[in-house]
Amino acid sequence: MGNPKGFLLYERKEAGNRPIKERIFDFGEVEQTLNAEDRKLQAARCMDCGVPYCNWACPVESVIPEWQDLLYRGEWKRASDLLHSTNDFPEFTGRICPAPCEKSCTLNLHDAPVTIRENECAIVERAFDDGFIKPQPPKIRTGKKVAVIGSGPAGLSAATLLNRAGHTVTLFEKDDAIGGLLRFGIPDFKLSKQVIDRRLAILEAEGLIFKTNTEIGKDISVKELLDQFDAICLTVGAMQPRDLPVEGRDLKGVYFAMEFLTQQNKKIRGDIIDPAVRLFAKDKNVLVIGGGDTGSDCVGTSNRQGARSVTQIEILPKPPEKKNPATPWPFYPNILKTSSSHEEGCERKWNTATKRLIGKDGILTGAEIVEVQWIKNADGKTSMSEVEGSKQIIPCEFAFLSMGFIQPVHTGLLDDLGVSYDNRGNVVIDSNSKSSVSKVFAAGDTVLGATLVVRAIYSGRQAAFNVNQFLKTV
Repeated sequence: MGNPKGFLLYERKEAGNRPIKERIFDFGEVEQTLNAEDRKLQAARCMDCGVPYCNWACPVESVIPEWQDLLYRGEWKRASDLLHSTNDFPEFTGRICPAPCEKSCTLNLHDAPVTIRENECAIVERAFDDGFIKPQPPKIRTGKKVAVIGSGPAGLSAATLLNRAGHTVTLFEKDDAIGGLLRFGIPDFKLSKQVIDRRLAILEAEGLIFKTNTEIGKDISVKELLDQFDAICLTVGAMQPRDLPVEGRDLKGVYFAMEFLTQQNKKIRGDIIDPAVRLFAKDKNVLVIGGGDTGSDCVGTSNRQGARSVTQIEILPKPPEKKNPATPWPFYPNILKTSSSHEEGCERKWNTATKRLIGKDGILTGAEIVEVQWIKNADGKTSMSEVEGSKQIIPCEFAFLSMGFIQPVHTGLLDDLGVSYDNRGNVVIDSNSKSSVSKVFAAGDTVLGATLVVRAIYSGRQAAFNVNQFLKTV
C-alpha cells in the first residue's frame, strides 16, 4: 500500500469528457485522459482494504489493490503484467466496462470510489506506448487444432489463451472483420476501432489465424468442422434481439438497434452505404425503445447524425438517483444511469410502453405510447397495467428497438451441431464448458445470455482452460 492516507489526502478526480459542443460533431472517443502524475494520485486513494470487495465484484477477478499500488509507485510494466494476468483485453474493459469494482469499492460508501476503470485504461495505454505489450507466440506447437467460432470478447479471449498454449487456433467470423459487437455494435465514440486493430496485430503476430466472411454451416459445413478440428469452442454471442409485436412493426423506419449501430460503424470505417438503405437521422424525430446501454448508443449516434429530437422510453420504473435500498453496497446498485449520450440531448421517459406504431403509405410517422404502473400482488408477483387516460402520440420517423437480446441464434450452426439449450434458449454446458456434443465447448453470451464484455472475457478464459485440459487427454 503506497500511501496509507491517500484516500484522505486526495479527492476522486475523473478524467471527464470532451465538451458536448465539440464531441457531437464527430465520432472520436468521448472520454479524456489524466496526466500520469494525477493518475498516480488517484491510485494512491486505494486503501488496500482487509476485504477487497473490488476484487470480489470484478468478473475477471482482477487483483485491483495490487496493481493500484504498482501504478502509484510508477511501476507501469509490472502493473500491466498483473492486469493482463486476469484480463486479456484491459484496453476494452477500461473503456466500456460499467465497473462493478468501483460500485463495490469501500470508498463508494461515501460516493467517491477509486477511479479503477480509468486507472486500468491508463496502465494499458502506457504499456502500449512504452512497448511493454509484445507478441507472445508459443515456443512449441502441440499439433492440436482448435476452431473458435465468433470473434467477440469471449471468442478473442479463448482463442488468445489456446493459441499461447501451443495449439493451432483458427478464429472464425461470419462478418468481414474480427471483433463481433466490439467492432460492429459499440460506437466509435466509446471504443475506437483502432484500439481493436492494435490488439489484433499482436494476436496475429502470435500465430492466431483469423478467418472472416466465413459462416459455419454455409461456407464450411458442420461435418467438415468436426472432421478438421480436435476441439470447437462456440462463442457466437446472443444475437437474437427481442422484437416488439405491435401494430405497425413492419413500417419503414422501424429497425433493430444493431442495424442502425452496425451501419454507422461501417460508415465510419469507410464503407459506401447505398443511400436507399442508409439509416440517417438528420432532421428526423427519433424514438429509442429500450432504456439500456444499447439504447443509449442509439441516442448518441442519432445526435451525431443531426436528429431533430431524440426520445428514449423504458417500460420499467425510473431507478433511484443515488442510493437504492434494494441493492445496497457492496452489490451492484440499480440506480439511475446517465450516459454521456444522454447528456448530449435526449428526453427520457420511464413507465412507458409502446401501444402501436403509426404510419402513412407504409412509412413511420409516429408512435402511440402509454404510461404504465407496476403493482405487486398479495402473492408477491408484480404485474403491469396501463394508466387510464395516459395515451399520447409522439411524432417519429425512426424507431429503434433496443430491448435487449434473448438468446443465441439457433438456426444454422447451433441446430446443425445439435447442441442442447436451456429454458432461456442458451447453449447448455457442464462445469468444464462442454456442450452436449462431443468435443464442442461454449462460452460467453452463447451460454450466459446477453451480459457484460468483462463477463464474456472471463467465460472465454474458463473455456480456454477447459479446452486445453481436454486436449491433453485426446
